[in-house]
Amino acid sequence: MHVKQILDRIVHQRALVVGDICLDRWCIYDPSLAEASRETGIPRVAVVGFESTPGAGGTVANNLVAMGVAKVSVLGVQGNDGSAYELGKALASRGIDGKWMVTDPEAQTFTYTKYLNLTSSAEDIPRTDFVNTRAWASATEEKVIQNLRAAAPAADVILVSDQAETAQGGVVTEAVRAALSQLASEFPAKVIWVDSRMRAEHFRHVIVKMNQQEADAACARSLGATDYEQLRNHAQSPVMMVTFGGEGVEVIHPKGRERVRTEPVDEPVDICGAGDSFSAGAAMALSVTGDPVLSARFGNAVASVTIMKKGTGTASPEEILRAAEQLVQ
Repeated sequence: MHVKQILDRIVHQRALVVGDICLDRWCIYDPSLAEASRETGIPRVAVVGFESTPGAGGTVANNLVAMGVAKVSVLGVQGNDGSAYELGKALASRGIDGKWMVTDPEAQTFTYTKYLNLTSSAEDIPRTDFVNTRAWASATEEKVIQNLRAAAPAADVILVSDQAETAQGGVVTEAVRAALSQLASEFPAKVIWVDSRMRAEHFRHVIVKMNQQEADAACARSLGATDYEQLRNHAQSPVMMVTFGGEGVEVIHPKGRERVRTEPVDEPVDICGAGDSFSAGAAMALSVTGDPVLSARFGNAVASVTIMKKGTGTASPEEILRAAEQLVQ
């Protein structure tokens, strides 16, 4: 199936993004205004402007909207705070449905605050992350699972963003993983695509995507040796994909494994969010083609566009078509 045909079919698809839906707050700071505090003597970071965008799983949702998916919804947990208000506005402005989001008054909204130098445009000082490190209240976890079961039947694709790097505080808990596994059994034709930084080996019966570092770590934790095919068997995953940056993607399935090559980019502008854009493209392509190798090629094309943009960029259908043509030359 040609890339144009995939894009034409994607516009009829519905996607649900589940997991760590965060707020990316991009702050422009002026280093020339870094006056020291009179009270502490510590130089201030003088923010002169900012923009708020959906991040983490929200980056996946941004990419889905940009490539033309008919309906994109998100399901995560947010606090009852100003960042939740910003996140809601950022989602709505992009046409992303946030009605399944769960509000926990005891939590703080997962937020990445990033500082860009006004002079150089570089992100050159440490960012400020608002993360949750405690287990959710049982009512919050139950509401997430309730919303997941309510939203899942209408979605053609469910993309799971398990980005939390803390032992607790991520939306995708053991109970949520169990619910996803059950949904995979109930809806075998539905694409359930998981991108997990720290817990890939704990998912069952779903498609699992990792980068090489994450895959090697998951193998070490679960197997004691690097063996991607055995890891797929361990997770009982119908398809597993391991990305290798400019060296392409390893597709592991019951019939074996295949390396899907891509064209390395000499000077990428920003690789932040490349994995999210790959997941968005590959998952949607898999839904409409059923071909994991073809879907990996499509995901590569999407990621090749977004890494040439500052921040967590997205790719339009026109940009994906041009990128795909370049990758096959």
